[in-house]
Amino acid sequence: MSVAGNKATSEKLEPPLEPRAAPVAGPWVGVPETRRVRPTWVEPDVGRRVAKPFIKWAGGKRKLVPHLLRYVPQHIRAYHEPFVGGGALFYELKPSVAYLTDANERLVRTYRGVRDDVDGVIHRLGAYPHDQEFYLKFRRKDVDVGRDADVAAWLIYLNKTGFNGLYRVNRKNEFNVPFGSHTNPTICDEENLRACARLLRRTDVALDDFTGVLKRARRGDFVYFDPPYMPLSVSSSFVSYTKGGFGPEDHRRLRDVALALKRKGVTVLLSNSSHPLIRELYAEHFIIEEVMAARAINSRADRRGPVRELLIR
Repeated sequence: MSVAGNKATSEKLEPPLEPRAAPVAGPWVGVPETRRVRPTWVEPDVGRRVAKPFIKWAGGKRKLVPHLLRYVPQHIRAYHEPFVGGGALFYELKPSVAYLTDANERLVRTYRGVRDDVDGVIHRLGAYPHDQEFYLKFRRKDVDVGRDADVAAWLIYLNKTGFNGLYRVNRKNEFNVPFGSHTNPTICDEENLRACARLLRRTDVALDDFTGVLKRARRGDFVYFDPPYMPLSVSSSFVSYTKGGFGPEDHRRLRDVALALKRKGVTVLLSNSSHPLIRELYAEHFIIEEVMAARAINSRADRRGPVRELLIR
């Protein structure tokens, strides 16, 4: 979803380093031995912390990962995630060949900032206080003119200290989430950021629409789509990650892309809400499974419990 001023723009993706085998690890609770994944793994960082998502993202899939793992192929040529978000499945699989894309430029630049200048990101985060006055001033910063490390530190700070970890912008692309009620948030998890940087160095990250995966994915690849969900109600909508949002017509285009990939021999997995339109879109040529997933981000605490979601393949 040429770099000028260190800003991310669409780029041609090149294959990362060659894959190397490594022992399998992960939260295999509830996943039968016959369905446990043996994809292409990177060499483990012995004695080092295992990378996990460094930002909290609405619709994040950490708690859904055991369900997702049931449908990951045993052998993967390359992994693609066109709506990377927090990247929970990516961090669990740790594939050697991976392409992460998103339409949110600030998110893409955040991943690149951590990948290419983790020291700079850590240095910046270490100077930011947990203070409401600072937060309100900092969120208005014209961060887009800065370096990728500036964008990464800006987004991570707001994510850790803003209300409920939300990323939300208005039509002018202005971040408008209020200050959070955290007592003592971990603004800079240096050890995890360095672990993430090591993994991301083997990964291509690009600003791109989800349709771009049609040009990259080949037979034997695995594509996981985790789009902004079709909201079950007006209050449940979290589509304002980008200025344009993600509406019904986008979901129809996504269905067409997924079907085209399946016909190319690419393994496809999608997650979405149990909205009637989603069931209708994928009624033919796909298998739909219902799962119960915990929802961690909602403006109301009483709506953060298990919700019915769909896994589509």
